[in-house]
Amino acid sequence: MLRVSSVTRKPSSTLHGVLSLLAASDSGAFLGDDLLPFLVLAMGGALLAGNLAAIIKPPTKHRGDDDLERAPVGRSIAMAVLGGIAAVWALASLLT
Repeated sequence: MLRVSSVTRKPSSTLHGVLSLLAASDSGAFLGDDLLPFLVLAMGGALLAGNLAAIIKPPTKHRGDDDLERAPVGRSIAMAVLGGIAAVWALASLLT
């Protein structure tokens, strides 16, 4: 059996507080049972914000000859709506 030696230095109070919070959680999962709704909220919000930004303010400088002048509006609107639905669904899951 391998024995781990204890650290002689006292950890900082912030680190000690974080470690005690992590140790006190009931489940070992990061963010507990709400991990999936938080991930869906992040992805949905990113889809919504990114596609709306592509429609409202397209890039002024083109990187190459094969770049489009504007984002495809229909596809960007569809993806923004999908992201908005996902974000609202995740918020409803987190708040109920």
